[in-house]
Amino acid sequence: MSSTQALDNARAILAGADAKLEKLRHIEPYFIDLSLRENPVGSNIGQTLRDKLEILPKLREFGFANISLGTLDYAMPDELEVDDDFMMHLRDNGVDMTGCFAFTALGIESADSTFTPDPSQRKLKAYGVPNTVHEIYLSKTGMSGMYDFDTLRRSLPASIRWLHENIRGDNGGAPRIFINIVDGCDAFAQNLDQTCEILSLLAEQPIAGVTMEDDRGTFLPFQVGAFVAIIRNYLPPPFKVLVHIHAGAGFENASVVEALLNGADGIWGGFPKRAAIIGHASIGETIANLARLGNRHVQRYPLDELLPLATGFQELDERGPVPDDLPILGHNAYRLSFSSFRQMPGRFMDLAPEAIGGTYGYRVCAVISDSPVIAGRLAEITGRPAESFPLPITQQMIRLMRRDLRTGRRIDYDKPEQLLELYARAKVFSGHHGPHANPTHQHTNALP
Repeated sequence: MSSTQALDNARAILAGADAKLEKLRHIEPYFIDLSLRENPVGSNIGQTLRDKLEILPKLREFGFANISLGTLDYAMPDELEVDDDFMMHLRDNGVDMTGCFAFTALGIESADSTFTPDPSQRKLKAYGVPNTVHEIYLSKTGMSGMYDFDTLRRSLPASIRWLHENIRGDNGGAPRIFINIVDGCDAFAQNLDQTCEILSLLAEQPIAGVTMEDDRGTFLPFQVGAFVAIIRNYLPPPFKVLVHIHAGAGFENASVVEALLNGADGIWGGFPKRAAIIGHASIGETIANLARLGNRHVQRYPLDELLPLATGFQELDERGPVPDDLPILGHNAYRLSFSSFRQMPGRFMDLAPEAIGGTYGYRVCAVISDSPVIAGRLAEITGRPAESFPLPITQQMIRLMRRDLRTGRRIDYDKPEQLLELYARAKVFSGHHGPHANPTHQHTNALP
């Protein structure tokens, strides 16, 4: 291959990637926020009624039009949950539930056409919630013990019909019904023919769309993308297609990107990272990543409130701090360990912390941290300007960290007392004993 051909191929490859970026930039994402349910189920503590009453208006103020109030299709429906108390409180106090959802389970139609609504459907009606995410299972394992395929196929239209006949939707209209395939990835991978038969059936039903879960978070992004493409093949717009991806194997946000590229309209999930397993592709992360790409539709949200709101919700659910090393939302996500890692406003693919309501901090790591990081961390600790820490001294601190490691000393220099001790040692070595010796503070991109 000639160099000209190779360059042409390179340009064609990048053109394909650019086309995907353009698609993501123009998607108007559709969200159903689940901060009132998804986040607390993965918490060691959960949410009280008081917590939920404080969270709901904050979700409204952030701009979410679709909010799930909770789940009604849980085990032991006779033993009420806080979700029940919450919905009854909203009903009894005349709170506007426009745009609100609750999760429900499939009602069953018998072979003689007798329909029995699920207890969750009856609760949906009693609580006055206008919309629902209606859950089904389609894998062999998922259906086992619940219903056989013939019962599912017979019951699904009947259950949708019951919802339309008994649920008053937003502003008195028809309810918005999403059919959620709880075991969606398993269903496509293990039971494709019957899953597609149900999709064909759903294309004829008065529903808003279909959602699909990777409930263990174990499927690869390209698999999720393929499953979404199959759904879209059966359910073209205006049907909505949403995904909900858990973080079991760490693919979650990449899977959301693949889903969007393959025809998904958006996701449902909590605003912060906490979820039913170890985390999920959260709405907060998805908004941040679309903002990173320059998606203009997410600008409708107050992005400068994203980080404090998401972390605040998770701290409430956990009664403790957000894990430090969580991407985007964690404390260390925007603490620089090396100055060249700084994300810059306006630079391609960067998302500066200020864009989502954060600020840069500094974290000293013995092997990599350079003078700007060390000076920045000293400024955080002492309250003095970073420029007051002379370059020769911060460079000497780097030398001392290297020497310490070479002699077997492993010290956490990010801790204030350890860094201040290191600074004092460096002043002695460099001969700078006054606090304000101040050569020009320089920035270097070279690795220390």
